[in-house]
Amino acid sequence: MNRLLIVNPYASGVTEELLARVLVALPAGTEAVPTGGPGDATALAREHEASVDAIYVLSGDGTYNEVLNGVSGPVPLGFLPAGGTSVLPRALGLGRDAVTAAHRLARGHARPIGLGRVNGRRFGFNAGVGFDAEIVRRIDALGRPLDGTRPSDVAFAKAVLGLLASRRASFPPVLELDGGRRAAFLLVANCSPYTYAGSLGIRLTPGASFDLGLDAVAPDSVRAWGLPRLAFDLVRGARSRRGLTVLHDSARFEVRCDLPLPLQVDGEDLGDVDHAVFEAEPHAVTALVGA
Repeated sequence: MNRLLIVNPYASGVTEELLARVLVALPAGTEAVPTGGPGDATALAREHEASVDAIYVLSGDGTYNEVLNGVSGPVPLGFLPAGGTSVLPRALGLGRDAVTAAHRLARGHARPIGLGRVNGRRFGFNAGVGFDAEIVRRIDALGRPLDGTRPSDVAFAKAVLGLLASRRASFPPVLELDGGRRAAFLLVANCSPYTYAGSLGIRLTPGASFDLGLDAVAPDSVRAWGLPRLAFDLVRGARSRRGLTVLHDSARFEVRCDLPLPLQVDGEDLGDVDHAVFEAEPHAVTALVGA
């Protein structure tokens, strides 16, 4: 049986030693192929999906997203955590250790999972218009060190503080959801947690699931000084507070922006948009999960 392991050698946790240990843990006959730059994982997945029995991905969230956008058939996908956050494999119950995850996938089983789409681009775990997409952009603007790894959690915290400082007054309503509901920004989830802060899962939308449609939260406006309180309320489950639009298990919704706003999917900056169509794609791919 032929299996492909797509490896991003620039992912935070990837080393030659880790790759060797992962290959020992995966089924015999698995061939490792490295990516060389953006878009390579999409091309590799598209090229090989019809000729292999499974595709494994040793990387971070950006490369997982590329693979999701490269496959169109039922080939099983196994996501191995080797990035700074690696939300997708952790949300699938595989944990943070790539070797342990590889052992679990080798004796695990396959299950269909749904994905999200925004303007035709698939995402595995989350997307956002406005606030979180602007943070992604600020982190990307910091560049990467010579080893290719992304900036640390400290850099993330600095990006958040820098954004808050630049918006000393407020985040006003600058976008409109279906039905005329106004909002300052939009956070869209395809699963829970929405993301992770270290070992802590950030469950902004605890009802979100790979087996359902999309969930979303959108505050109508937020004072910069009130954003930490909003985040605290969402994490502890206060989703019925005034001024907050909440969507659950949505098949499709649209967003129109008063001015071009940044859009992110799975932590990747897709540029500015003035219109975004979000759609759920049920049973979109087959994921390998642990035993």
